[in-house]
Parts: sequence; C-alpha cells; structure tokens
Amino acid sequence: MRRIDCWLGRPICFVLTVIRKSRNLLPFPQKRAPQKVKRILFVKLAEQGATVLADAAIRRAVEMVGKENVYFLVFEQNRFILDVMDIIPQENVITIPDNNFISMVFGTIGALHRIRKLRIDAAVDFEFFARSSAILTWLSGAGIRVGLHSFADESPYRGDLMTHRLNYNPHLHTSQMFEVMVEAINLPAKEMPRLDMDLPKMRPVESRFMPGEGELKEFKAVLEKEAQTSNYSPLILLNANASDMLPLRRWPWERYVELSKRLIEKSPAVHIAFTGAPDETENSQKLVRAVNSQRCFSMTGKTTLRQLMMLYCLADALVTNDSGPAHFATLTDIQVITLFGPETPMLFGANTPRCHILWKNIPCSPCVSAYNNRQSTCKNNICMQRISVDEVYDLLCELCKL
Repeated sequence: MRRIDCWLGRPICFVLTVIRKSRNLLPFPQKRAPQKVKRILFVKLAEQGATVLADAAIRRAVEMVGKENVYFLVFEQNRFILDVMDIIPQENVITIPDNNFISMVFGTIGALHRIRKLRIDAAVDFEFFARSSAILTWLSGAGIRVGLHSFADESPYRGDLMTHRLNYNPHLHTSQMFEVMVEAINLPAKEMPRLDMDLPKMRPVESRFMPGEGELKEFKAVLEKEAQTSNYSPLILLNANASDMLPLRRWPWERYVELSKRLIEKSPAVHIAFTGAPDETENSQKLVRAVNSQRCFSMTGKTTLRQLMMLYCLADALVTNDSGPAHFATLTDIQVITLFGPETPMLFGANTPRCHILWKNIPCSPCVSAYNNRQSTCKNNICMQRISVDEVYDLLCELCKL
C-alpha cells in the first residue's frame, strides 16, 4: 500500500494540482466554500488505533453539525472501531474494500459516487501526508478541504489539493492535532497555516465499549475452554506483535517469555494469554510452548475484533507496544502498559489514567514520524531493548496487586 501511495499517488497528486490551479484561470465561476457547513466527512483509511485518538475531534464535529451529518471514509476491515465508538450512525461509515487491488479500485469509485451524492461541505483528511487520502479528499467535491501541507518543511509531497492547508506540528499530541483540523473548518483559509485560535485541551476518550450480557457470557465459555479453567483471574494479556507491519516496535520475544515465567512463578493464580492477528498464530504458539505452563495459552487468531474487546473487558492488564490494541483497550477498564520506542508517547500515548507508558527516550528516538512516512533506517531497535523485564514485571505486579 505504501508503494502504491508513493508511485501512483505522487503523479496523481501532481496532475490533480495542475487541474485545480488551471480551473482558477478559467472565466466561469468556481465552486466556493459554503456559507454554512452542514455535512462533514472524515478521511482516515488505515491504522484505526489512531481513530480512537480522534474521539474528541469527531465529537466536536457532531457538536457543529449533528451526528447524522458526520461521515467517515475508511477501509472496510478498519470500520470496526468506529462501530465500537458509536459516535456517528453506522450507515454514515463509508467503506472501501481492501482485500485486493481490483476490488479496491471499484470500491473507491462506488464510495466516491455516494460521497458526491451527499454533497459534503467540508472534508477533513486525518491521514498524515498520505497521498491517497489527499486525492480522495479532493475528489469528494467538498468546498472546504482541510489537511496537512508540506510547505517548506521535510514532509512528503502530496500536491496542493486542500483549501485549508495546515502545517504539521510535531509538538502537538495527535488528539489535539485532529481537533485543530476540525476547528480549522471555521477559520479563513487565506490566513493559513496561521491559526488564530486557542489550542484544544487534551481530553480523555469518552467512547466506551459495552458488550451485551448474552454475548459476554457466550465469550466467557470460549475463554474458559482455551484457559482450561473457569478460574483464570488475574488474567494478563501479552500482545507480542509477532508479525507487525513496523518490526521496530517489537519488544524482544524472549522477554515476553521471561516475563510470563516470572509472573506464573510469582502467583499461583495468574494466567497469561498471548493475543494477536490470525497471521501471528504460529509465532504465538511458539511463545506459549517456550513458557511451558498450563496457565499460559494463546488467544491469537481465535477471536473476532469484537471478541478481542470482550477479552479486554475480562482481563486485568495488557502489555503491548504502540499499536492498535493499545488504543482499542482504552475503550474498556483494562490496565494497559504500552511500550514505546521508535515512536513517542508525547504524540500517541492514550490520555487515560489506565494507560501506563514505558519509554526510554534515547537520543535517536523517535525515529519514525509523519515526516518520513513512518520509515526508518534503523535495523536494531535499542529503544525497545532498553525496556527491561524487571520494569514491566514490577509495574504489572503493582497494577494487578500480585
């Protein structure tokens, strides 16, 4: 997807920019920004963990135009978290299939057709410098288009397709950046990137995952079968990210094994469950075998995303790197220990008292950012390796009262 975004997105952005600027030279009237914004579209195709951080921004849009007039464009497999957050109607979530390139192309055409029929007034691009989202924002037909622009900094080129062009501020938390984008809708485009407004306060995520009693009871039976006991508490979840798209974020696997063994030795009641995506199943099973305890098992590939959220509701703590689960879990009451390394909690840490961050803040960290399309030349993630088993173990014992 990155290759497509780079090699196709770059020339398409250039061509569309030429078309946009050429229109300004034509003698007939051009489409103007609406006097009053009635419908808002958000474009956030991937990495829906970050959508949790947009909770306050989406709620601000709802305050402005009503939830029935807020729409979201997302890849089909990533719509789940929007349904869980339940801020806007499910029918307002417009999806693009991403199982193969052909279906993605035709799905995009269909999604744009629906969006154009809605006559969207303002489209906000929540992706940081992705060309595909910039293209879709322009093609939405919205009179107001809010998004990041490279200006004179080192961020990737993606044309000049926005009416409200914002400068990326790497010193703002992502949740604040998203809310600034929404507030920018009401500001004069000609003054940007200068923003005459107060910085939005950091607000905790209001959305909560509330499973039904019936489905939670049904899932408990699944969990008891995998744990081979109905008395699995305290339950600690480990998300080892065995096949993560950004390997630099991984904490060494052997440390998950050592941590599990120490926890099991510490308490005769504690149970450990490894979680992850279906393609991580084999590696998770290897970790379970390395721990070699009846109180350690794998839930990797054995849950739907909704069941994973129910697992968070039933467990006591989760240890994970900075990835989707770290943010999804904040919608429940579970204690979350997030291990940061190549990225920074100053931008992506969840704003909740149940989120506990371990980060070494070494001089070369963070090395991935919006400026470099989250790519790094680093081949040895010392930033993650410097987080010791002792630190995670001690924090878990404190949180779970072991």
